[in-house]
Amino acid sequence: MSSIPTTSSTASDNSALQSAAQSIISGSTGNSTMDVSSLVTALVNAKTAGQTAALTAQQTKDNTTLSAYGTLSSALSALQSGIANLANGTTLSTFAATASGTGLSATAGAGAVAGSYSVAVTQIASSQALSSAAFGATTQLGTGTLTISLGGKSMNINVDSTNNTLSGIAAAINGGTGNPGVTATIVTGTDGAHLVLRAANTGAANVINVSTSNVTTDNGLSSLGVTSTASTTGGQSSITSANSSSAWTQSGYAQDAEFTVGGIAASSSTNSVTTAISGVTMNLTAAAAGTTQTLNISADTSAQSTAINNFVSLYNTVVTTMATLTSFNSSSTSQGPLLGDSTLQTIQNTLATIIGGSVGSGSTGSTLAAIGITLKDDPADGTLVVNSSTLSTALSSSPATVANLFNASNGIAEQLNSSIITFTQTGGIIDTRNSALNADLKSITTQQTALANYTAQLTSQYQAQFTALNTLMATMNNNSQYLTQLFGGTNSAGALATNKG
Repeated sequence: MSSIPTTSSTASDNSALQSAAQSIISGSTGNSTMDVSSLVTALVNAKTAGQTAALTAQQTKDNTTLSAYGTLSSALSALQSGIANLANGTTLSTFAATASGTGLSATAGAGAVAGSYSVAVTQIASSQALSSAAFGATTQLGTGTLTISLGGKSMNINVDSTNNTLSGIAAAINGGTGNPGVTATIVTGTDGAHLVLRAANTGAANVINVSTSNVTTDNGLSSLGVTSTASTTGGQSSITSANSSSAWTQSGYAQDAEFTVGGIAASSSTNSVTTAISGVTMNLTAAAAGTTQTLNISADTSAQSTAINNFVSLYNTVVTTMATLTSFNSSSTSQGPLLGDSTLQTIQNTLATIIGGSVGSGSTGSTLAAIGITLKDDPADGTLVVNSSTLSTALSSSPATVANLFNASNGIAEQLNSSIITFTQTGGIIDTRNSALNADLKSITTQQTALANYTAQLTSQYQAQFTALNTLMATMNNNSQYLTQLFGGTNSAGALATNKG
């Protein structure tokens, strides 16, 4: 590693050395003492500055290169993430579902196929809701045990003097351990307070049953028993109260959704129907009941166009990122941190080859140009442009061409995905380059530590030497002045000469 000192640093070093030299001259002639501190600093800096600058310059270069690779990796990862569903074929297997009426909507997923279906809805799925007879809001109904059942699961509620009002029983049900899916509320009307029980889930099988046992001081507790019966013919649930004089009523019925698809009868315990049409989820609301609608399943060209345009945008980001990292400005002589970098050139060439290549061979081969994706007019630019009209036509009229171009085995997106994996994975070419740079940075740190120790040692050595020299020259100057006083000098006869006279 080497570095050429800048003009300003060279001038500064020369100035420091000149000041140090003048300090020695001044000290030796007795005009003043040497400036030991400045002298030592100048000499040590002159001996170590070149190596310090070289290490710092290489450290900066390595860190800049690492940052550049981080930028490149981020752009590649964004591209890889953005084309995932193109690479695995999911995007080109997406379908849009539209219904001709209201109350019926649908989504198409994996396994769906294009088609048109007549859907007639008789009823939608609903959950059961039961309302008890009226009681006083604070009436103590007695003590005993209530067993609440729903869909084959049950829980026991212990009713005692602390909770034997309607509100106390409702709170016990809602907070009960092992609640099978029943919520309780109190609805107060002109006739009094009613206990209302609701099943959390829709479907004919989800009926509520309440039984009482061990009832004492009965003041209406036993009348809370009710038996619900699920319909076996596609109709609504029915109930039988334990006490006909205090009858429960149904304000909501447990029932399945009943409908036909292309004349084939089907049912569902929920209004989100996933089993009727392969790969399609139908969602029903009350508005659909009693209607016959047409449900169309077709390729979702809008989603496919969005995905392909997004792929082009992300690829262009990678291209422009690489262009920035390898840029050169002749007027300012500035350059990108990866100009001439062989690793980047490998990545650049690989991606360009994939984008410009053909998927398949002979008459079955497909290129991006066939669906309206081409390079910009300036070939050196490297970015892509999309002809929206051509792409739209290809998606609607030539879906096989698009499907072949982006097939999950060797399509454009999968080739890019596989290449990016080899570039960015542990042990890949970017990781190998980063490892070398980090190793160099570690070596630089070791060298800087050694240089710092050497600088400290040299400073201590020079400090001792020049302090001793300064003391010696001061003593010599004092002796010279004393001898001059005794024997005289150029302009003085001296004390001994005067005494002799």
